[in-house]
Amino acid sequence: MRSMRWNGVMAALVAAAPMATQVAAQATRPMTFMDVMEMRSVAGGQLSPDGARVLYTVSIPHWKSGKNFTDIFLADAQSGAARQMTFTREKNETGLQWARDAKRFAFLSDREGSQQVYLMSVDGGEARKLTEAKDGVHAFSFSRDGKWMVFSAGKAEDRQLSVIDLASADLAPAALPKHATPVRDFAVAEDGGRIYFTSPDRLDKDEVKRKEKKFDVRLADPEQPPVHLWSLDLKDRAEKRCTEGADFTVASFELSKDGRWAAYVAMPSARRTGDIAREEASLHLLDLHSGQSRQVLEKRAGFSAFSPDGRWLVYSAPERFERLRNEKLWVLPTEGGPAKNLLAGKDMSVSHASWDEDSRTLYFTDGVGTSQHLFSLSAADGTLAQLTRQTGVVAGAYHPEAKSFLFTYSHPQKPADLYVAKRASIGTPSAWVKASDANPQVAKLSLGETETIRWKAKDGAQVEGLLIKPIGYQKGQRYPLIVQLHGGPASAEMSGFQARYVTYPHIYAAAGYAVFQPNYRGSTNYGEAFTRQIGGNFMRLSYGDIISGVDHLIQEGIADGGKMGMMGWSAGGHLSSWTLTQTDRFKAISTGAGAVNWISMYAQSDTQSVREFYLGGKPYEAWDNFVHESALKYIKNAKTPTLIHVGEADQRVPKPQSDELYMALKQLKVPVEYLVYPGMPHGLVEPRYQMVKMVSEFNWFEKWIKGQKTWFDWKTLLDTLPADADSKPEAPGPGVCAKRGTPGG
Repeated sequence: MRSMRWNGVMAALVAAAPMATQVAAQATRPMTFMDVMEMRSVAGGQLSPDGARVLYTVSIPHWKSGKNFTDIFLADAQSGAARQMTFTREKNETGLQWARDAKRFAFLSDREGSQQVYLMSVDGGEARKLTEAKDGVHAFSFSRDGKWMVFSAGKAEDRQLSVIDLASADLAPAALPKHATPVRDFAVAEDGGRIYFTSPDRLDKDEVKRKEKKFDVRLADPEQPPVHLWSLDLKDRAEKRCTEGADFTVASFELSKDGRWAAYVAMPSARRTGDIAREEASLHLLDLHSGQSRQVLEKRAGFSAFSPDGRWLVYSAPERFERLRNEKLWVLPTEGGPAKNLLAGKDMSVSHASWDEDSRTLYFTDGVGTSQHLFSLSAADGTLAQLTRQTGVVAGAYHPEAKSFLFTYSHPQKPADLYVAKRASIGTPSAWVKASDANPQVAKLSLGETETIRWKAKDGAQVEGLLIKPIGYQKGQRYPLIVQLHGGPASAEMSGFQARYVTYPHIYAAAGYAVFQPNYRGSTNYGEAFTRQIGGNFMRLSYGDIISGVDHLIQEGIADGGKMGMMGWSAGGHLSSWTLTQTDRFKAISTGAGAVNWISMYAQSDTQSVREFYLGGKPYEAWDNFVHESALKYIKNAKTPTLIHVGEADQRVPKPQSDELYMALKQLKVPVEYLVYPGMPHGLVEPRYQMVKMVSEFNWFEKWIKGQKTWFDWKTLLDTLPADADSKPEAPGPGVCAKRGTPGG
């Protein structure tokens, strides 16, 4: 008998069909792995300047190439009627921007080879190719006066700017004066008269040459030349240097609409390891008339935005420069004076905001438990109002020129789509205009019911999470339980639609499992103290919350305590591996990209400061705690069959962590299997590898929880894929590296 046959998996799913008849009539069949893989996502939403239309892209999975490709859609902002504008099979359209007349839009596409700029009418028809840049176009921008389009093109080491006169008949590009070193980022001034751009102070030609000659030996943390801000006058083509200094580099910048100010983030140019340089980033305000600059924020600079009238700069920063403190919104008068904390005394953490056209009100989203809502905030006195209240996840911004909100909304039964709403109707979901419908097929699927649950931890703290019930759930009946742990850990499970390779609860719900997703201590959305409480006590406190939640589900008569599994990725992988060494209550564990040895992990990872917070310092300052919080210390307690996943090129939680866990379990003769995904970073970006992760993981639980004889082989995995030639991927070949343990599998 072949192991893990697709028809066997389907049989398990179809077995739930009698129960599925109790759900809504339009739900006709259980979700499958291919349903997860074929989910489309909406991105790049752009409201036209007059607010009449919405542009966006939809990513479309393509199995043969193992990639997702994007096409452009256009929707009416009043009715929501949408149509597809491009049909470039196996190519990408990105970087959508409206022309100032709102009758045309431009985008980047690789449809003819290298990435170039195309212009298209809202009435459709063929897109007009505007550029023929050797080595492709990197970025482009319309001037606000509608006269120019500026673009940067070329390889990173010699990228330069060109301009297109939009009033000319031929729309022929013209190269601007070549800067002495490559151009990085650029922006066109509001009046269309100048271009601002960043560029390094020097270019190491020998460095370029050695790459061309394929000398690929790398120096760790090499010295980099400072990058500074420049401007170029579009009339006389004269350059002007805006910032100068050897001790910092301009990482990003933005311009005020009144043409008076620039805000820029400065990173230390001295060599730094890991994430230390990012921690030291400062925010500065530059007067473009006088050339004078003043520091606004000394470290941890990130988001900032000018008000439409240029009188205010809003930025996010904590009240104290400590890890995982709430991010507050501060407003600074550009003409001078102290910044004001608009969220003082409010236990909220906000990292982005958008301005109203009156320059008096800010809008932002923030997580509240398992939902995310939209809020308004007075820039004058900090008056706060919650604008949305329905279960689900709202994410987006207000567009002052279009005088509308453009946002995505998702809830447990529907994937995220784009919506448009005016200020007066933002609190009334029935008045929202739905501008996209990327996944209509979901209406035909049977989905498990999602419920927010609460319980008390052993120390009395209230903890919250999500329970996805089996299809056809009947109260009083116990079900096998899968505990799915989110990453971060500064993150949270929310009441949005879930169908990703990391978490795909409706596959389990269709097979008769309940899925539990706890927002354990360390999670966001529950206040600063809740997030920071695990500092110095990461594993134990979070683990206690998880296990108390499991006990709650058993006490409630929902979970079968003798048939439980656990899965997680990143921080969820850390905690899954920790659980392996603390209890044998689980029949199977699947751990992805998890750490088991914090001593070795500290130097292996690309980030250190967050580890220092969670573990109480640097390893040579808090050695004992680093050891006590490491699952490897307790690995002799491990008995649970474990499936390990890791990306071969993961820099956040590098592969040696998984190697250590695999070797220990193998030596201890604990059933173990190990999947290594070639070339993958911290997240799996190759669709075929995502499929492998899901199918192997699901069947690992089927084997150890339900007694399925075997769990994995390549032939039956390939049988899960579409039969048509256009969709079916090529055989993975060497693909995923599978290591077998003893005596697992």
